[in-house]
Amino acid sequence: MHNWGEPNRVDEFDGTSLSDEWEPYDGAGHNGAGRRSPDAFSVKDGVLTVTGTPDGTTGGMAWGKGQQYGRWEGRVKAPAADPSYHALLLLWPDAENWPVGGEVDFMEMSDSKRQSTDMFLHYGEDNQQVQGSVDVDATQWHNWAVEWTPEHIAAFVDGKEWWRTDDTSILPPGPMHLTVQLDWFPEGGGDVTQSEMQIDWIKQYPLSGTETAGGEVAHAKDLAHDAAGEAVEGASDVARAPIANGVRAAEGVADRATAAAEGAVDLAGEAVEAVAPQGRLTEGAPDALLGPAGVDPGATDTSDPRRGLVPDAVLAG
Repeated sequence: MHNWGEPNRVDEFDGTSLSDEWEPYDGAGHNGAGRRSPDAFSVKDGVLTVTGTPDGTTGGMAWGKGQQYGRWEGRVKAPAADPSYHALLLLWPDAENWPVGGEVDFMEMSDSKRQSTDMFLHYGEDNQQVQGSVDVDATQWHNWAVEWTPEHIAAFVDGKEWWRTDDTSILPPGPMHLTVQLDWFPEGGGDVTQSEMQIDWIKQYPLSGTETAGGEVAHAKDLAHDAAGEAVEGASDVARAPIANGVRAAEGVADRATAAAEGAVDLAGEAVEAVAPQGRLTEGAPDALLGPAGVDPGATDTSDPRRGLVPDAVLAG
């Protein structure tokens, strides 16, 4: 529906146990409450079930090494549950540097009746958050997805976008991987009832090279704009230096202007580096990016978002 192409990773849970790609947690639960155990997972008839028991023993697991940018999608249903159990699909930083590395909870079911689902984007050193909510009967099967590009993060249910941010300053800074979690949030009263979530399949899609190019060219333009601004500001300081303060005062301002200009050059260098050639050339790049070199839309190394770009991209754009 959204031209995401073919996934580069799929698990349809067709066996009788988890594949080796998954890394189940074995230790303390969310915020130290309860316990996450590999025994909480079971696979049968093509469906993965995560079970949370009355004593807070539940499950969480990571889908190995992730990628920077792309799409993740899972077909999930969650029966009405105890209020203390939240069902989640989320992206977690490969670098394990939370909260600076970010967190993308693109499906968090905290409503015990499973009639409302939340989206949380965590960012920054102080774990700031932006969020949204959608009303869906999650006791039935639905496809939950997130799309992460250099320019936005968007959440989908059954192919329909229901949340988005275009604020690039709060997007995750590095590669992320998908995790499945049924987290226990003990509420300190009453008996806890056993709860579960079920998953039919999980898919991961790469971001094409041309999409990455668009975002990184825009970033390079921002760097160039900042460089020009700093150079102009430095020159203005020299022009405004009071004659009455003498030559030494003017020289001091000139020194600051030189430093600003050198900083601007550094920024401009970053802009060029941001679109430096990193791999083989292939056909298929937008006309605006073609020149002596092109964009490699097939680049699969997403550890560096600048991969596959060329210096001519800024000039052509």
